[in-house]
Amino acid sequence: MGNHRGPSVRRYLETTALIAALGAVAPAHAQVAPAAAELAPSADAAPEDPATDVVVTGSRIRRSGSDQMAPVVTVDQQWIIDRGYTSAADALNDITSMTPAINQADGTGNSSGTGQQYPNLFGLGAGRTLTLVNGRRMVTSSAGLGDAQVDANIIPIGLLDRVDVVQAGGAAVYGSDAIAGVVNYVLKKDFTGLDVDAQTGISSRGDYPTYSARATAGTNFADGRGNVAVDVSWATSPVLRFGDRPLSNLSRVAVTNTADTGPSDGVPSLKQLLDAHFWEFNGNGVLFNTPAPLTRFLTGGGLQFAPDGSVTRYNPGTSVGIPFSSGGDGLRYSDLAGLRTGVDRLTANMIGHYDVSDHLTISTELLYARTKGTEIPQGNSYTILNAGTYAGPIVFTIDNPYLTAASKATLSAARPGFAQGAPIFLSKYFYDLVPSDQQTTTTNTYRALLSANGDFDLGTRNFYWSVSGSYARVEGHQRSWQVVNSKFQNAIDATLNGAGKIVCAINADSDISNDDPNCAPINPFGNGNVSAAARNYVSTRAGMDYTNEQVDILATLGGTVVSLPTGDVKFILAYEHRDERARFDPLAANQAGSFGGGTLEVPQSGRYNTNELSAEIDIPLVGKDFTLPLVKELEATGAYRYVDNSIAGSESVWQAGLRWLVTDGVTLRGTRSRNFRAPTLTQLFQPSSTALGSIGFDPCDADRINSGPNPSVRRTNCLAAFAANPGYGVGADGTGAGLSAAQRLALFQDPAENFEVASVTTGGNAGLKNEISNTLSYGITLQPKFARGLTITVDRIQVDLRDGLSAFTTDDFTAACYDNVNPNPAVCNAFSRLAVSDGINTGGTIVKGTTTTFNAGVVKYRGETYAIDYRFAPGDLFAGGRDLGRLQLNASATHNELLTQSVTGETFDRTDDTITEPSWVGRFNATYVKGPVRLSYQMFYLPGARRTYTSTIENDPNPEVASNMTHSLSAQIDAGRLTYRLGVENLTDEQPSYPSIAYGDILGRRFFAGVNVRLP
Repeated sequence: MGNHRGPSVRRYLETTALIAALGAVAPAHAQVAPAAAELAPSADAAPEDPATDVVVTGSRIRRSGSDQMAPVVTVDQQWIIDRGYTSAADALNDITSMTPAINQADGTGNSSGTGQQYPNLFGLGAGRTLTLVNGRRMVTSSAGLGDAQVDANIIPIGLLDRVDVVQAGGAAVYGSDAIAGVVNYVLKKDFTGLDVDAQTGISSRGDYPTYSARATAGTNFADGRGNVAVDVSWATSPVLRFGDRPLSNLSRVAVTNTADTGPSDGVPSLKQLLDAHFWEFNGNGVLFNTPAPLTRFLTGGGLQFAPDGSVTRYNPGTSVGIPFSSGGDGLRYSDLAGLRTGVDRLTANMIGHYDVSDHLTISTELLYARTKGTEIPQGNSYTILNAGTYAGPIVFTIDNPYLTAASKATLSAARPGFAQGAPIFLSKYFYDLVPSDQQTTTTNTYRALLSANGDFDLGTRNFYWSVSGSYARVEGHQRSWQVVNSKFQNAIDATLNGAGKIVCAINADSDISNDDPNCAPINPFGNGNVSAAARNYVSTRAGMDYTNEQVDILATLGGTVVSLPTGDVKFILAYEHRDERARFDPLAANQAGSFGGGTLEVPQSGRYNTNELSAEIDIPLVGKDFTLPLVKELEATGAYRYVDNSIAGSESVWQAGLRWLVTDGVTLRGTRSRNFRAPTLTQLFQPSSTALGSIGFDPCDADRINSGPNPSVRRTNCLAAFAANPGYGVGADGTGAGLSAAQRLALFQDPAENFEVASVTTGGNAGLKNEISNTLSYGITLQPKFARGLTITVDRIQVDLRDGLSAFTTDDFTAACYDNVNPNPAVCNAFSRLAVSDGINTGGTIVKGTTTTFNAGVVKYRGETYAIDYRFAPGDLFAGGRDLGRLQLNASATHNELLTQSVTGETFDRTDDTITEPSWVGRFNATYVKGPVRLSYQMFYLPGARRTYTSTIENDPNPEVASNMTHSLSAQIDAGRLTYRLGVENLTDEQPSYPSIAYGDILGRRFFAGVNVRLP
């Protein structure tokens, strides 16, 4: 890290000095900040200082709200209302240290997401950000090969007081997963009256309608000793397709650039292709004489079926190799999958408490949430690129009864021998083979918590305690429509029976279609010609049911150990027992291997429990009656946690902090901690299944050979593999035979990058262990007396993680294999290549891959967070002090100096200064309140960035993207019991920075309007 330390420290000090200078020019006669009812708390400041000590996020010790050792960002309910958000997830995306979670496809045809949204601090992964509700753990929302994550959509906005985000660490206080930090949703303690809210929104293009409604009601009882509140809310947003937005509708891909002559000629090895099509197939059906993806095998030089089943000319476009062409009649790349996932959400919550006495309070929290995410995955493709698999081409002859006489004549003329029974191969993407092209993920979350807390006196000291128990359960259901292999083969083989009726061919002489009386034949010619009976026959519901359960018991005891001249030495002890269970139940079709690669998926379950002991202490070293020059207060804190996990074993983690009040308005702080994350049940026990899939990027593909973190090492390793295997790089037609290894490598295109030709095994890894991180944060807070209401904070954050738990796919394993000088054999054995061409795929094509969790990762992060918050009355700037309302200005920024990850600990892949984690992320907010009027403005800024850290003109036709800035406005008018609000997001309709569809706001300009009714 020596290469980075000098510039980093210099930039850190320079930026700190700049911010301090900005604060120094603020008006010296500014007044005290307005009340929270007039202006919302800063999204980057701690809550207002309470009159008495309270528990604040980051520690279980009761302390002053301003005495925080770690940087904390706070977003409150008013902030969410100002922005027109309908979920806490949207508000979290405003935090500059948070990597946005938006349920959007990345342009590769991959999933747009399940509809669930998880906080992800500093790009370290959602599983490394711990989620709490009122300081207690929540059950995992997600399923499959992944992290312990909690969907932010289930949080009740009507009962939400604020969201505290601790940036960096927290495992010593809260346990596993608190590596990047902690998100704590703090619910209201007392709510009275009735609050009804409704909102609708739409884009300036007239699409993407959104709706939400909620009702919150609460009352006191027993002369104010108790309170109970209930909140019910609903929200919906629709599915969005690539064709719905100009940028995503460009159908852009990067393809081999034949003008490239080498790795240092200044000419990219790739060039961008707009209006990209898969020329080998479309929704009507493209015809081939031979099942191989070469234009010379197109029947009649280019024929296809028209939608009505007649034969017409086919234009393959300008081919640029396999599988893409520019233009033509093939399937548009942008039509492959959906862009945005639609989300429907319903939540119902109740919170309540009752003061049994002055020293005992009973509380409860009850939660129910139902979320449904709807996405459009890739459809059912029967193409010449997938010959020999369940999705291979459709073979037909002149005897097919669905062919018209005209079609038979045309095909016989174009294909010599067709009239005598020679086959033709139909390459097609079906739009109508299943009832729906949508995939849904539905989760029902239940949680019940009962707690008791109080205090007691022992001698002259007062101690406080709490005991809570909770049970939570998530019932998840993943559903899609798939095609049953055996039934499709029955239905596609059609013939005429004795009565002249088209039936399935098996036992065609009988009165029934075949041995399966339910078989209905398929007409594959054209688009939209599959009958409802055939669709129902070949289709099956596929997916998985999963259950996550959590039992959590937490007990704490805290108080004062001793009173010193410097203040009270405070402590807290805690015991936590947690039992986690998960079960995965594939549906019957999955268990029978009825579709896809025919893999038999098996139900599986697992569980573990933990017993955890923790302790915290807070020692005032200087303060109260004992001060020193330039040391008004000096406070040290420490925390320790011992964890006994029934599967991952024992772990000890700790945290040490120091807060130094130099003088009024100047505070220095810092923490050092050891944190951990335990493997989840899904990572350990996810059922193993094998299915055909694409493998992502192949490092040895000619398009990738000059990229990666170590291009020379990659080229050397790939060349060695091609030299040792003479069949690698030889095409189905013999192309490449007799060439040298270097020549074959230069021509190699792996079809497994784009098509489902690889058998990919996905499953858990029972041998996982904890991952460990060492975290350091230090910073300064300035609150100058000459500018009342001004707060400036700067914090440095460093995370070093080892034994990382990460979901690795086949392209992760291939990169780790070819980009290392001495690769781990286990890594290289996680995939295999085709030894020689199989007549369809080129030799060297990756035909077996692995997706699992791997326990050898290393992650390093370096960065800073900056925030300025200034609240004042503009009228106080002028003589006479007229009432001109209240104004809050807030600016925040996160500097991602370094984010690098490694699979093996040797070769690192950096993502800082890229569109994944840009070097800077900035936000500016202004809120103005006068009487019944509230106005707000937000600007969000992303700088120019590289597409990947290794992007250069040699390997990327667009190695950099431009900066991106969006602006949003809203207004609220308080008309007594009614409050009206209007707003516009992305006022200037700024699109993401080309060519990325995610570096910015793809939704564009959109409007919202809402009304709130409040009854006492």
